[in-house]
Amino acid sequence: MSGGSAPLPYSMRDVDGGAYNNAKFRQRSRLKMVTQALISKSSKYQFGKFTLGKFLSLLMVSGLIYLLAHRSSKGFVSGELHNKEVESRHASKDSPTIRTFWRKPPRLPPRLPPNEIYKNSSILHHPPSSEWTSRQKKVKEAFEHAWSGYRNYAMGHDELMPLSRRGVDGLGGLGATVVDSLDTAIIMGADDIVSEASKWIEDNLMKKISEKGQVNLFETTIRVLGGLLSAYHLSGGDQAGGGDSGIAVAPNKTNPDRLLAVSKDLADRLLLAFTSSPSAIPFSDVVLRDRSAHASPDGLSSTSEATTLQLEFSYLSRISGDPKYDSETMKVLEHMRTLPTVEGLVPIYINPYSGQFSGENIRLGSRGDSYYEYLLKVWIQQENYRNTSLKYLFEMYTEAMKGVKHLLVRKTTPNGLVFVGELPSGRNGAFSPKMDHLVCFLPGTLALGATKGITKKKALESNLLTKEDIENLQLAEDLAKTCVEMYFVTSTGLAPEIAYFHIEGNPEGGPDGGNKSSEYISDITIKPLDRHNLLRPETVESLFVLHRITEDPKYREWGWQIFQAFEKYTKVDSGGYTSLDDVTSLPPPRRDKMETFFLGETLKYLYLLFGESNILPLDKYVFNTEAHPLPVIRSVVQVSNTV
Repeated sequence: MSGGSAPLPYSMRDVDGGAYNNAKFRQRSRLKMVTQALISKSSKYQFGKFTLGKFLSLLMVSGLIYLLAHRSSKGFVSGELHNKEVESRHASKDSPTIRTFWRKPPRLPPRLPPNEIYKNSSILHHPPSSEWTSRQKKVKEAFEHAWSGYRNYAMGHDELMPLSRRGVDGLGGLGATVVDSLDTAIIMGADDIVSEASKWIEDNLMKKISEKGQVNLFETTIRVLGGLLSAYHLSGGDQAGGGDSGIAVAPNKTNPDRLLAVSKDLADRLLLAFTSSPSAIPFSDVVLRDRSAHASPDGLSSTSEATTLQLEFSYLSRISGDPKYDSETMKVLEHMRTLPTVEGLVPIYINPYSGQFSGENIRLGSRGDSYYEYLLKVWIQQENYRNTSLKYLFEMYTEAMKGVKHLLVRKTTPNGLVFVGELPSGRNGAFSPKMDHLVCFLPGTLALGATKGITKKKALESNLLTKEDIENLQLAEDLAKTCVEMYFVTSTGLAPEIAYFHIEGNPEGGPDGGNKSSEYISDITIKPLDRHNLLRPETVESLFVLHRITEDPKYREWGWQIFQAFEKYTKVDSGGYTSLDDVTSLPPPRRDKMETFFLGETLKYLYLLFGESNILPLDKYVFNTEAHPLPVIRSVVQVSNTV
């Protein structure tokens, strides 16, 4: 609770005002009574004019008078002398005095857990809004620094290698960093970058799409198609849904018509992955120039990749007026509805030839993660069908989250961190206390599923939260705490790619994160092959969503600490930021790679975390799994009212 009427954690009356003066008076009275008693008692042992009793009494009284006079004088010394006394007392350990034994022990405030500290503004000072504006500006400067390295050494390539100052094409050669960064630049108001990126797309991307060879369906959809569509919307191309973003449209910086034309050309080629497959599950790879598609070498598709395509294609149908994009991709989720699950959880591989799952490996990390994310987000995006034809998506999401809580959630020893593990051999196999950093998307998804994007306060006031919603929101906060501790437990303050957690009955040990001052150093193990950091966004994504929903300032504070660690250890002076090979050692060895998602996701979420909540509100926008915001598709009546 907050506000002027909230009780203080301890009573200030014990350390201030009249109560303090009364305590001094009572102490002096007790001393006077003791002195009188000693003098009276000593008269029984007189052996002449000067007795032993009188001598001892006189000695005692003299000492007490000195102590009282010395104590009283301290209340009137000048500030300078008093400060010197305080410094002297801190510099040396005082030996006990008579005064020590008379004084009551002080009443100390209760020690609050970390989460409670942030809830009491009388204990922790929060930066004013101007400070967060300043921090947001720092993130924008980081984005501009990252872009400068890419523009100078890798423009037109997929990614920058900042240490060797060259570009590399690992995502099909479509200039993925350009497209992934464009909507971030629009959101930040980085107009020069908007102009540079837009011009490159207008001049080069259509040609590259027609000439390039094999691309991955999933990566190309979420990064390139998603980036184009988001930029189209934020540039004012979608007039019907463009009024809710809170972002000013920079005139003449982009060409929305060209962005839409390129999006359609790319999507038409990507659709071959769906129409070429003998089942509802698309092939994993597309050859753009040949307009053909095929399965991966092992014949399988990742479950997450096959089911994380619908937000983008559905929105393209909305703005183009062509239903084919939505209908082809929604067939995948309709098919997933028919497959058997383990309490809503599914294996991470699926066969596009048979349409059936392959293997039993269940996890919410790589190859499984965004399946669960899109069950919720596709349902949210299609507002007009939430309670009709797409209701099954929310039901599948709800069942899956129950399965997560029942089968995958555990607590660490000795300190009780909550984490999500894996079932490598399915339900009947052993539990693995392993959690990818990728799983840190889950706190944000759980929070979004609980309130549907509005604040927790508003949801409670409107009586919109079920018991299960409240449980999921608490789990979201607990998991976010664990994700943050994966950062704070390391020497660099940056998270590893994978962590293992100590649990009851699991003898597996291993090296820690290196930060010996961390409270959770004994709860987390980081194996040598898992110590790298790729500048991933999942934790700051969840911090952004949780701050929007709970309005708790601790999520901003945690995000700021993570940003500072990125600045300290990954920034390259010549431009760009680099991945790290080992977050547990100082200085950390560098990997020479700046992933596109650092500009497209990580810095975007940090910027939004430090900004105002009316920018891209979560009840009006869904972010695809690459952080490209797309508007909720509203009913015809709603749309017409906004035009």
